[in-house]
Amino acid sequence: MVNRSKMPVSLETVDIETGPEPAGTVIWLHGLGADGHDFAPAVPDLVPARARALRFVFPHAPVRPVTIAGGARIRAWYDIAGLDRTAVQDEGGIRGSEAAIRELIGREHERGVASERIVLAGFSQGGAMALFTGTRSPQKLAGMIGLSCYLPLASSFAAERQAANQATPIFMAHGVFDPVVALQLGEQTQALLGASGYAVEWHRYRMAHEVCAQEIAAVAAFLQRVL
Repeated sequence: MVNRSKMPVSLETVDIETGPEPAGTVIWLHGLGADGHDFAPAVPDLVPARARALRFVFPHAPVRPVTIAGGARIRAWYDIAGLDRTAVQDEGGIRGSEAAIRELIGREHERGVASERIVLAGFSQGGAMALFTGTRSPQKLAGMIGLSCYLPLASSFAAERQAANQATPIFMAHGVFDPVVALQLGEQTQALLGASGYAVEWHRYRMAHEVCAQEIAAVAAFLQRVL
């Protein structure tokens, strides 16, 4: 269903509750060119039968021109000029999406879910935003999940990261054959977070730029632990 909360937010969302009175919320951010419906079918596999109910919030990213897509207007959390370390990053777009994601966290507070019961998750560009927003959040979160992604604006990470989530569990996973976001980018992010004292659960899977059943099962186990 589309968000109908009293608190105004800039992003429309697809909300799925696995039962009454959810014990926590997973805000799941889609990848470049997808939308909030992309991972909704995975919900039954992410919450085992008889597990405590959770709310999944799948926001739609804004539609914007994306350089790497030839300037086509598609759903994206920020513009991407290239997928190598030397490419110019869209700082304005990244920070604008960070602000919109924080609005979603605020809406969960209004709905009775404390930040300590919220997980930020995402795939590809959405995973990048989950890690970016979570490590910079002044509010304690339950966990972060970054699938097939990297940390944007890594050069400002040390100055901007917040102590509130220093001990927050982080789940990262990547495909060893990923032709879109190179495995090396995920490994560099995992190394940066680990060297900075974060507890990162790191997985590699024999897949491309996608998710697999084994990965979904590992994410489900992570959610059960942190929520």
